[in-house]
Amino acid sequence: MSPEFWGDIDRATEVQKEQGALQNSVATWGQTFSTWEEAELLLDMAVAERDEATEREVAQSLKPLTQRIEGLELECMFTGEHDANNALITIHAGAGGTEAQDWTQILLRMYLRWAEERGFASEMLDELPGDEAGIKSVTVLITGRYAYGYLRSEMGIHRLVRISPFDAGGRRHTSFASVFIFPELDDNIEVDINEKDLRIDTFRASGAGGQHVNKTSSAIRITHLPSGIVVQCQNERSQHRNRDMAMKMLRARLYEKGKEAKAAQQQELSGEKKEIAWGSQIRSYVLQPYRLVKDHRTNYEVGNVDAVLDGDLDGFIKAFLLWSNTKQ
Repeated sequence: MSPEFWGDIDRATEVQKEQGALQNSVATWGQTFSTWEEAELLLDMAVAERDEATEREVAQSLKPLTQRIEGLELECMFTGEHDANNALITIHAGAGGTEAQDWTQILLRMYLRWAEERGFASEMLDELPGDEAGIKSVTVLITGRYAYGYLRSEMGIHRLVRISPFDAGGRRHTSFASVFIFPELDDNIEVDINEKDLRIDTFRASGAGGQHVNKTSSAIRITHLPSGIVVQCQNERSQHRNRDMAMKMLRARLYEKGKEAKAAQQQELSGEKKEIAWGSQIRSYVLQPYRLVKDHRTNYEVGNVDAVLDGDLDGFIKAFLLWSNTKQ
């Protein structure tokens, strides 16, 4: 068969996948609208008959229905090429030793709780524990429709201000952690990687795993020499599986790097002021002297810090999508 034949097959498969996704979205909207109509009709009957028990029942059913509608509204804002893909999250502790490493672990828990509430699956790909507490760096795969579309709002530096639990003097500390979000790429997206440009190292996994961890060097670290990008994976017992996942992570990183380079070139040609997005401070979480979480791009803020750290991020995500869509 000719390469053109297989190319046509791939394109047809992609069109069918997109058509299926759109049909699912339309069906979900239809089901949600029907549920809303039923609740409205039931409420009218309850009011007419002064049935307070039924009124309370309808009121209780409206909360999950409202959440479902808000979720569907968010999906309408996804305009990126890979918004429907799974997401790779990498978090690195900034300067500050144990403080920053503990903050990294708090952020990891926040994203895992958010994913769990949304019904998304999570898989730990790599984790480097802190020296005394917390995590130095971690990479997680979040699997679910529009996972990348939701989580791309989290890319950047996250700042925490609090009374340090590790400071005997009870002083206030500021900690930083960087969050990187990449889409898990489909196999039909080609990223040119020359094997000669790679340095591949094997080492013993540092996480849980019993005797296997102590006796085999199954973890993989890949360095892309031209770009300096380093990825690693150690969650699988098979060295080959770890290598495959590390290569998938590298493809995603290189793809995003290429997109950023193109965007920067277009801004330079059009004379636009270049925005410092990569590595910029996007959000502050203040626990002392007051309690507030504020996104510095959208100015969206929440006083219930505990809820946010427990994974309540949808308000920030929606504000970011509205903000980013107005900039396009």
